[in-house]
Amino acid sequence: MANIVKVGMADLNVCKSPDGITTLGLGSCVGICIRDPIAKVGGMAHAMLPDSKQIENNSNRAKFADTGIEDLVKKILAMGGRKGRLEAKIAGGAQMFAFQNKSDMVRVGERNVEASKKKLRELGIPLKAQDTGLNYGRTIVFYPETGELVIRSAGKPEKKI
Repeated sequence: MANIVKVGMADLNVCKSPDGITTLGLGSCVGICIRDPIAKVGGMAHAMLPDSKQIENNSNRAKFADTGIEDLVKKILAMGGRKGRLEAKIAGGAQMFAFQNKSDMVRVGERNVEASKKKLRELGIPLKAQDTGLNYGRTIVFYPETGELVIRSAGKPEKKI
């Protein structure tokens, strides 16, 4: 029987087939799922903020899209993944509250998605699918064996990408 590994907010973890990995309550946060389809290892980062360089005294690298993705890749490679085979899917980055102000402080979800895509591009990891934006939260489960990302949202049908 496969286990489902949990990832908390501002956290990351990895698993190996047949296990899956999940995180709850992605609002403006982004869940970044990366896997090696041959080694069947992968993981997830639950990023709260886009850029670690904007915060002083940052001790939690998983909190940020840029450093969280870097650390997640290192953990996947340590489990036998190969850099050239990695692929990614992302979900979350919602605009949870309606504001008239369009400042960057309010656009956290959108900025998290942009930062995640930018870091994946920098690392040469193709983004295979995404379910981002809009105005509702998501709970996700990722299966590194198949690459399937299951997205659950209150009042909406389950989605698989």
